[in-house]
Amino acid sequence: MTYSQSTLDIYYGKNILKEYIRPIADGFSAGLNNGWYNTGKPHKFGGFDITIAGNIVLIPESYKIFSISEIGGNSFSGGETPTIVGEKEPSEITYNGNSVKMPSGLNIPVFPVPIVQAGIGLIKGTEINIRYLPKINVGKVDQINLYGFGVKHDLLQWIPGGKILPISLSVQGGYTKFNSTVAIKNVIGDRNNELAFDVEAMTANIILSKKILMFTPYASIGYNSSKSSFKIDGDYAVGALELNAEELTNIEYESNTELRANLGFRFNIAILALQANYTISKYPVATLGAGISFR
Repeated sequence: MTYSQSTLDIYYGKNILKEYIRPIADGFSAGLNNGWYNTGKPHKFGGFDITIAGNIVLIPESYKIFSISEIGGNSFSGGETPTIVGEKEPSEITYNGNSVKMPSGLNIPVFPVPIVQAGIGLIKGTEINIRYLPKINVGKVDQINLYGFGVKHDLLQWIPGGKILPISLSVQGGYTKFNSTVAIKNVIGDRNNELAFDVEAMTANIILSKKILMFTPYASIGYNSSKSSFKIDGDYAVGALELNAEELTNIEYESNTELRANLGFRFNIAILALQANYTISKYPVATLGAGISFR
């Protein structure tokens, strides 16, 4: 069965698709908000680092399914169905008495979000960070690019007696913008359909660290927020749902500001800096990174 393109069907079709792909939007945003720092101490003036970090987003079980009845009320029955990261076994639901086969998931427990960035120290205990990836083709992804900027500022300099404390304390903020274009499978007809996936991710944190010889443990608490969208061109099918992109328009997600906490450490060997940390948030993230760091 396929949906006829009535206003009611378009409304439900869009909301089903939105919940089906939500974990990609929310999880990727969580990944982009990580990897910004590995110490609470900003670089000294002229100090710098170049870091490669791999953010591994862990998908909670609760985001591998969604409830059809919460979307369609009494029009739907059949309980829960997989999201795009859920089980590969498709489910069937009932819509106004008719059986509809839903799309299966891809059974994705985690997905990586790699980041390359550089930082440089300025005056007054301030450090700026830059992320940049030019437009490139990666596998089946037609085009991706990324840019971002962040700042970290020493707080102890403003606290009387703060400079003699054996710790580092900073405030940090970061913004990342990601754009991509991907060819869509399950298209209808011969059109070259595309999906544009765009993300804006923002984070703000207070970071505390303590250097012990070559070892620097750190902890932080802060907030994440994000905005993402899927822009679809053409007609395509999701399971048994036949949808028209012009009628669906864009699918947008905007997260509420969410609390996050982070624990990690950095290990220095000369100018080589290795890091590992774990972020507790709506979508937990484990980060491993390496780079060079001077001053």
